[in-house]
Amino acid sequence: MFLSEVFDHTIKKLKAQTANVMTLTNLSLGGFAILAVVRGQLHLGLLLIFVAALADRFDGMIARKFNIESELGKQLDSMSDIISFGVAPALLLYQGILFDFGAPGMFFTVLYIGCGAFRLARFNITESNGFFVGLPITAAGCLATLSFLGQSIFPPVFYLFFVLILALLMVSPFKLRKV
Repeated sequence: MFLSEVFDHTIKKLKAQTANVMTLTNLSLGGFAILAVVRGQLHLGLLLIFVAALADRFDGMIARKFNIESELGKQLDSMSDIISFGVAPALLLYQGILFDFGAPGMFFTVLYIGCGAFRLARFNITESNGFFVGLPITAAGCLATLSFLGQSIFPPVFYLFFVLILALLMVSPFKLRKV
């Protein structure tokens, strides 16, 4: 009986860490995206952000499937999301487009990151009851990243306004049903 209990405990511990490993994968991909962007490899950074979004999607699915949601996992997920969907997309747009605007480009880049951090903090202390309040940072980060592909279509000034709109939507009070 003792061996069975040890085995069950070990399996439970492994399951509990599976979601955290996916969350850390999300964070790592976001970190690598930042490094790629800093090195001028903007399209690689873009790709890494989208792969981080997949890892972020899977960590939540795993946590719910195995019923292993925890406060630690929630906080770790937010820390990862600010890297992968806050800093990485903002830096991608800054390096690729907003840099040419000087101080306003820097301001809107940092504003986006700050609003993303605020949105995550608010999420962590609020009961959701099946709704997101404001645009989730993952969605904002994916939209910002996707918009980078339109730089030959949209004028550069579009990106100042787009980043501002995404930032404001993250901190806005509107409710969006979880899917």
